[in-house]
Amino acid sequence: MKALVCSFRQALLFSKPQPWNQRNKINDSTISKNLSNFTTSCRGQVQVNAKGFTGSPATAKDRETTAKKLSGQNNNNNDDEDEDDEIPEAVYSRIITRILAFVGVPMAFGVTLLKIFQAIKEQNLWDVPIWLPFFTTFLTFGASTMGIAYGTLSTSLDPEKKGSLFGWEDAQKNWVEMWKEEDEARR
Repeated sequence: MKALVCSFRQALLFSKPQPWNQRNKINDSTISKNLSNFTTSCRGQVQVNAKGFTGSPATAKDRETTAKKLSGQNNNNNDDEDEDDEIPEAVYSRIITRILAFVGVPMAFGVTLLKIFQAIKEQNLWDVPIWLPFFTTFLTFGASTMGIAYGTLSTSLDPEKKGSLFGWEDAQKNWVEMWKEEDEARR
């Protein structure tokens, strides 16, 4: 932030006068005062003291109390994250493989169809209607986009079980589990 303010000051020094009258001139003392309101917590997060909501500026004691509250919240969040199971390496590599397959195959098919339509049109074999490449691109690239979600859902989360080629059974099971967790989070 200080670098931005300093570069802004240099830009003001070297800028040409404007042909119109400026209503507001930047007061450097205001910028310096505003920079003094920035504090950093023990984790390096930048915090700004709110103006107009308190009668007096924040003291060092207030800043320490805020930092303790933030670090306490971060500790609670870390405990929640530790409760979540980590994905085993075997499952993780299967997820990546399935995503690449379910994204790559439709995308490659779509690009191939576009090249085929281009070759047919250049060879004057058939005057391909303009809507056909658009439609096939929409379908294949749309399927490729859906492949990200399906590749993740169709993976067996059991490290010892590989699952089927298309993973339909695992996708149905994981879909229900995903929404069950969502419903529990809402309650």
